[in-house]
Amino acid sequence: VKYLKQVCLILLFSFLGEVCRYFIPIMIPASIYGIGLLFAALALKIIRIEDVRETGSFLTSLLPLLFVAPTVALMEYWHLVKPVLLPFALISFVVTILVFAASGLVTKWMIGRRKKDD
Repeated sequence: VKYLKQVCLILLFSFLGEVCRYFIPIMIPASIYGIGLLFAALALKIIRIEDVRETGSFLTSLLPLLFVAPTVALMEYWHLVKPVLLPFALISFVVTILVFAASGLVTKWMIGRRKKDD
């Protein structure tokens, strides 16, 4: 019953994301709305992390399976991918470094802010 409740909560926020996508005329995927609403509900303590922890962990553990089909498709269309592989790899590398740097700076800023609040 606990897992059913957790799945229903996650599906509720997914549904709310679909509703937001329907009513808000911005080109944002419904899943992003849903995850944002779930995050807001967790941050505002409307729901507790314990209410979705196990199911969320299970769903997160399944994420690598979602990359199998695109990887197979890349191998199937290798003749189309090969000419753009080097620019794609270079862009991916640069963007990854930028994301690491931004994440580190934001984390450092948040830790500093938390220490000031204490």
